[in-house]
Amino acid sequence: MAAKLRNTLKTIEDYKATNPHYTDLLDILADILILRENYRKNMASTIFSVEEKLIEGKMKGGLPLIDLSGQKYDFTRPKEYFYSLIAIAEKRIPSEAQKFLDVIKGEHFNWEDIIHASFNPSEEETSAQDLATLDENDDQFDLIDLFFEESLRPELEVIAEKYGAAVERCGWMEGYCPICGKEPKIGEIRESEDGRRYLFCHQCGYKWHFRRIKCPFCGNEEQHSLAYFEVEGEESHRVDVCNKCRRYIKIIELPKSSEDVNLDIEDIATLHLDMLAYEEGYN
Repeated sequence: MAAKLRNTLKTIEDYKATNPHYTDLLDILADILILRENYRKNMASTIFSVEEKLIEGKMKGGLPLIDLSGQKYDFTRPKEYFYSLIAIAEKRIPSEAQKFLDVIKGEHFNWEDIIHASFNPSEEETSAQDLATLDENDDQFDLIDLFFEESLRPELEVIAEKYGAAVERCGWMEGYCPICGKEPKIGEIRESEDGRRYLFCHQCGYKWHFRRIKCPFCGNEEQHSLAYFEVEGEESHRVDVCNKCRRYIKIIELPKSSEDVNLDIEDIATLHLDMLAYEEGYN
């Protein structure tokens, strides 16, 4: 097992000790990370490709490197991976998992349609009924949403690692991911870089710099309508909110002496901040 993965699994164990109510989700994440590592080891090449000569033009035009909404790819491997992820839920939380397993194993469930729709919310082609059924329980939906994202993560992660430096040189400043186009859910502020804010994409694992006083979702830069809140005793974790579009993003503040954090873990360990944001009317 790679040293990086070992350290990440240790971090998960540490979080389980301090956040026991998230134990099931953190155990599932640990299993996912091990499965992802094995996927990467057995992957000779990714199903995605990038024309390097087009990178600069795409970045200037606000277009992500990979077009998931309009282009067709061979999703055989990611779909098999998705069902391997579902097996984790069957093992870890069998009674709770059954509620969405019935939908996923139904004859009308279309994994690929849902994947395409997740990159193009306005797309008419949907499995809306499937998603509505899954959405009956918020906790269940969060978990299945994680599995959908993770199913493409190893493939897209390779693209992010290979072309991330080239993307960074182009100075991408959009609020959605320059690799795959997904919106962020969490980010970090690095005091070692004079408080620069970075956004994180769960879909491909890429981080990019984004202005601190700006909403990544609607582009609002009016300071009076941008705010944040935090929980007493957890001042290093906060929620940035926009009172124009009523969207929010969780932010981890990293002091100058801090090592990098794993934002996949932080996202799960801060689910209570999502609940607070929802209660305040943000989404």
